[in-house]
Amino acid sequence: MEYGSIPGIDKPISRLVQGTAMIGKENADWGFELLDAIFEQGCTTFDTAHGYGQGANERTVGRWINSRGIRDQVVVIGKCAHHSEDRRRVTPFDITADLHDSLARFKFDNIDLYLLHRDDPAVPVGPIIEVLNEHLQAGRIRAFGASNWSHTRIQEANAYARTHGLIPFIASSPNLSLAEQIKEPWENCVSISTNKVARNWYQHEQMPVFAWSSLAGGFFSGRFTRDNLNTFQDYWEKVCVEAYCYDSNFKRLDRAYELAAELDVSVPQVAMAYVMSQPLNIFAVVGCHSGEEFKTNIAAMNLKLPPETLAWLELNRDTR
Repeated sequence: MEYGSIPGIDKPISRLVQGTAMIGKENADWGFELLDAIFEQGCTTFDTAHGYGQGANERTVGRWINSRGIRDQVVVIGKCAHHSEDRRRVTPFDITADLHDSLARFKFDNIDLYLLHRDDPAVPVGPIIEVLNEHLQAGRIRAFGASNWSHTRIQEANAYARTHGLIPFIASSPNLSLAEQIKEPWENCVSISTNKVARNWYQHEQMPVFAWSSLAGGFFSGRFTRDNLNTFQDYWEKVCVEAYCYDSNFKRLDRAYELAAELDVSVPQVAMAYVMSQPLNIFAVVGCHSGEEFKTNIAAMNLKLPPETLAWLELNRDTR
């Protein structure tokens, strides 16, 4: 396992972050076994959200951490202020309410890295930065950042923080994968997969990037082909078809198959290696369903691809 660091968090942050959205009250026993197996492999960092499972996710993950006595060893990523069906919720009130909900569910004193789950560009950045600094100073969070915020909005927020002597965003969680997100899988998600301006900014700033959906919603799993796209009925599979299953991405998939055969690895490992080989301060959020699956991601993390190969996979050059 490789580790990084973030100011304010005095624990090593594993470069592979286990997502926990699939874990809740109904499958808690399975979830505990899964998290045990992943933690044993050196994963210290776990991604959660206020909105996952209407609170069941946070309660279950909190029970696992507290029952194992490992709160001082793990880094918990929490997310707040997701929009509802009724309104946008990126407000100081909603950030505060969600934080108190989450702390009660986890039964923690603080959350290590607190991310705003969505953005609302109609809301000024000032009050958002101010309320997050209030919670930071009160010790309820150790660091904060944004998920699905454009790099320009993060720039705006951090400029406000500097001008007013406040702590800025220190991390961002956009989508990043080898596949281009042709259609956003849900409203207000931000991808930097083919956004060169954003990726250059992140490379220059070296702001920690927690990339979600690094395998493009399963596009690189091998289940999706040019000929079977009308056969999928599962909700998440249909989301993948609508977001990623286009000719340009199938050409990338073809090259991933070619490289996988040459390196004697799997296609998902090539896709993960692509993400982890970026010249960014990169962390990858993965949704593994077994310890063995997590193990294959560790192997992919250690497979460093040169810039020429990255460009070839992106269809930006004909040879590598």
